[in-house]
Amino acid sequence: MQVFQSKKSFALESGVILPEIELAYHTYGTLNARKSNVVWIFHALTANSDAADWWSGLVGEGRLFDPRDYYIICANMLGSHYGSTAPISLNPQTQTLYRWDFPLITVRDVVKSHQLLAKHLGLKNAYLGIGGSMGGQQALEWAIDMPDFFENITVIACGAQQSPWGVALNEAQRMAIEADSTLRTNAPDAGAKGMAAARAMGMVSYRTYDSFNFQQQDTDEKLSDFRAASYQQHQGLKLCKRFNAWSYISLSKTMDSHHVGRGRGNSANALNKIIANTLIIGIESDVLFPISEQAFLAAHITGAQFEVIDSRYGHDGFLIEYEKITKRLQVFLKQALPARRVKAFC
Repeated sequence: MQVFQSKKSFALESGVILPEIELAYHTYGTLNARKSNVVWIFHALTANSDAADWWSGLVGEGRLFDPRDYYIICANMLGSHYGSTAPISLNPQTQTLYRWDFPLITVRDVVKSHQLLAKHLGLKNAYLGIGGSMGGQQALEWAIDMPDFFENITVIACGAQQSPWGVALNEAQRMAIEADSTLRTNAPDAGAKGMAAARAMGMVSYRTYDSFNFQQQDTDEKLSDFRAASYQQHQGLKLCKRFNAWSYISLSKTMDSHHVGRGRGNSANALNKIIANTLIIGIESDVLFPISEQAFLAAHITGAQFEVIDSRYGHDGFLIEYEKITKRLQVFLKQALPARRVKAFC
């Protein structure tokens, strides 16, 4: 892991100014002489910059994104505690941790910070930008804000803006965390029990009825101690061991801020600015970001390809269905135009 530091003030979309920022990031492979082999991977809510770990089916030797062929970059989002400026970072102006004083970070702010990293790395363009869920939100924002940067983009299981359904689910999770009385303390695990409950709520929207039936069905006639209940407890505790409650609150609000049409007329107008060759992938069983949202993206991005994959795993299919995603990406990248599509502007 490497850390990019910018000592210059960073203006957020809200108008608040961070005095400086840090971004943790990973790179894999070697940049070629023409700088034409860059793959930028955007991570989702609680992931980190080590894409070879959480997306191991796509990143690594022998995988689609092989570091022997590509220069792969993944940067940790602002607000995440995996090495970037976040609520548990030291505020250089007060010399205390931000915690509750950490400002709202929007998806657009995250992208602006990553653009600073790209400039630091000497990159003016990239072969591919790709992400699922919140990662897809970032890919869309960048492709709209800097249309010439990505030659190709792939967005999986996301939409043009966060839906009221998505906001409601995130707010319910934040309410669970904020109901934990330890959140207001300075304890290292402040809010952990609330975050465990929040994660359990989230799992219901990340998976499906069929996936729970397939994996958590009890084989005897129990009265209690059900496998599904144990699974929810396990998922909550597992997140508590690796994540921070303040970052969970912050990043869920960042996800809620997603709206490509804000300040751009509307979402259709914004999506029409994208000139990168675009592949949209939806997951048939996704209840968090249903395929109607990906269909909207495909309808308003010029020349976009739209693929739907079957998965019993719902939204989490973007983290699990490696083979299906790989096949569609292979076809897309083989068919992608060698030069950018020319778009006529009146």
